[in-house]
Amino acid sequence: MVGDNVEVGVYPLSKALQMAEEMGLDLAEISPKADPPVCKILDYKKFLYDQKKKEKAIKSKTQKVTVKEIRFGPNTDDHDYEFKKKHAINFLQDGNKLKAYVFFKGRSIIFKEQGQILLLRLAQDLEEYGKVEQLPKLEGKKMIMLMAPRSQKKKK
Repeated sequence: MVGDNVEVGVYPLSKALQMAEEMGLDLAEISPKADPPVCKILDYKKFLYDQKKKEKAIKSKTQKVTVKEIRFGPNTDDHDYEFKKKHAINFLQDGNKLKAYVFFKGRSIIFKEQGQILLLRLAQDLEEYGKVEQLPKLEGKKMIMLMAPRSQKKKK
């Protein structure tokens, strides 16, 4: 048995329970596979509270990934392209993933090559801000490309 204000040693179960009750605490089994099993005298409610607190701290440190989308047409002109490219740069600099796609309406599906060229041009223009995770791929009426942000190196 281990714990605060307890002499470490091997005790029978009844003695360990009695010691825990005298201190007004609980007896918790820490490693049941050990021989003999290791128990600890502690405040179980406080132990659960501390565990929840640790889990919450770990969860808050994890980074949440959001995916931002940008939509193009197969015949998007230069001004619109530049405008959307600026937004894409902002998304990648903020640490978001980018999903750029060309949507083909009606008979515009015959311009598949133009859509692919447009997405590859975007990937080339955004090379310093992000890396391509998935090359342009046609899925139904959409040609989709995914980009992930490059890790930001802080200057000293």
